[in-house]
Amino acid sequence: MVDKLKKTRLIIVILVLIFIVSILTYFANQQSNTTNNSGKIGVAVSVGPEVEFVNAVGGDKVNVTLMVPSGADPHTYEPLPNQLRELSNDKMYVEVGTPLEFETNYMERLESINPNMLIVNASEGIDLIPNTAENESGSDPHVWVSPKNAKIMVENIYQGLVQIDPANKEYYTKNRDQYLQQLDELDENITESLKGKENSTIIVYHPAWGYFCRDYNLKEIAIEAGGKEPTSQGIANLIDVAKNGNIKVIFVEPQYDPKSADVVASEIGGQVLPVDDLAENYVENMKKVAETFSKV
Repeated sequence: MVDKLKKTRLIIVILVLIFIVSILTYFANQQSNTTNNSGKIGVAVSVGPEVEFVNAVGGDKVNVTLMVPSGADPHTYEPLPNQLRELSNDKMYVEVGTPLEFETNYMERLESINPNMLIVNASEGIDLIPNTAENESGSDPHVWVSPKNAKIMVENIYQGLVQIDPANKEYYTKNRDQYLQQLDELDENITESLKGKENSTIIVYHPAWGYFCRDYNLKEIAIEAGGKEPTSQGIANLIDVAKNGNIKVIFVEPQYDPKSADVVASEIGGQVLPVDDLAENYVENMKKVAETFSKV
């Protein structure tokens, strides 16, 4: 009888312990849904400029993960297995929200990995322009190259962070306002850098600069055709355009092979200069981009 009573008590103790462990595990999982191991809100983004946007608003409350790494092409990049695993710990994903191939190919899969993750469409509210790439329809996906568009993206990111973490709304509001001021100053800086260059034509390898050209009265001509290397006839046509327009500079993004740009530059007695639309240090990079385009 005594042994049976001891056995019953032991079973009760074990069941109580199991219950306590289950409760602790539940609350631990609830906490991980809001923050990652660093105690910060995990936020994943598609492209480099969004890293600065999120950090500018989120400050020390966020930990940002970049899905398309530096030097990779968001039109062709495939996420790595470790990136997909890490995504399960994030609370928010900031998608560009335009017809960017990385997102059109993988967003559904990314959402399925973490169904509780808030998806923020950074381009919501932006006036999209038609895709200028040859043989491609739809909207131009490169909205971030316009500081005016960047302000809208930052506002959307701010709204997402406040939704997740309303207790720190005042903190996010202050950070947002300070960064929006930086973007206004950037817009003024670019306008000053390009003074006198209105209606100039820029020849770029990849047509990523449509929104930039719209804002600052430039015309963009791309070397690549439909995401592919140009034909011999295509290069010949570009050489004619450059010569007729007295264009001496060709601009190439770092994730693309400059070979065809080098050919055009050689034929026109010009030079090839780098411009990066995907750099993570957005404000400083866009100042550099404007200075580079001013050499046209």
